[in-house]
Amino acid sequence: MIFIDASFFIAASIKKDQWHARVRKILPEVTEHDKMTSIVVLSEAVTMVGSLAGGKMGARLYNYIMDNHEVNFVDKELSTQAMNFFLNYDEVLSFADSVSVQLMKQYEIDTIVSFDSDFDKVKGIVRIH
Repeated sequence: MIFIDASFFIAASIKKDQWHARVRKILPEVTEHDKMTSIVVLSEAVTMVGSLAGGKMGARLYNYIMDNHEVNFVDKELSTQAMNFFLNYDEVLSFADSVSVQLMKQYEIDTIVSFDSDFDKVKGIVRIH
């Protein structure tokens, strides 16, 4: 299982994104794994794609993510863990990224697909990019 970050979904959806060509190169590696993401990542990706390419494209991405990924929702316990992690990585990781890291720890996932180099600062995470 691998974790998918919003930056990957955005780059895959937006042809003008700086990472769009790179998505094509890593896609074979990504597709051979079961994939997990979070509702926070989904929200971030759908909102950005919708603002850049329109609501229909955002809805298409939403449906793709829901149909092809295990999407985890955030409860109070996970939010608290993510906030504590966020404070430990002050000014390095966003709260959304902290939620992703906590989910990865919870499900013992060590690989994330992301173009966000901030994940490189978290010990034990391998980033496909």
